[in-house]
Amino acid sequence: MTMRIDAFLRESPMFAVSRAARRFEALGVEVLADDDLGFMEGLVLTALFFEAPRLVKPSQLSGTFRTSRGNISHCISSLEAKGLLQRRIDPEDARAYLLTLKPQGRRCAMRVIAAFDRLQKGFEMEAGKTVLGDMLKTLRKLEACVSAE
Repeated sequence: MTMRIDAFLRESPMFAVSRAARRFEALGVEVLADDDLGFMEGLVLTALFFEAPRLVKPSQLSGTFRTSRGNISHCISSLEAKGLLQRRIDPEDARAYLLTLKPQGRRCAMRVIAAFDRLQKGFEMEAGKTVLGDMLKTLRKLEACVSAE
């Protein structure tokens, strides 16, 4: 049974992006399940891996991923409990932490990066690189429109 709102939802870019984001996040969780990681945890490990040897502050992750500091803090606590990263007080600002991957975290990050890379290659094979590139440009335009308001 279809609902009256279905026609509207089929034409709504906001709903399509929201629905796709939920599905992509669920897909990310599926591919990271062997390492018992959530999608954001995988992103944090990936970011720390690519930033090394530079130390990263949680506020940088929050800004980069455009999520709340609380969300990042929860993610960091979980990764720390799993023995994948460590945080230490920033010697230049005692109110801030600096994050680094532990050896087990580096190995896990490499598996996460490989999983994300496999997903990307699958998307490219399914939709094509040009189509994906155009889609990203369009999404950035839409995001800019919303951000400007």
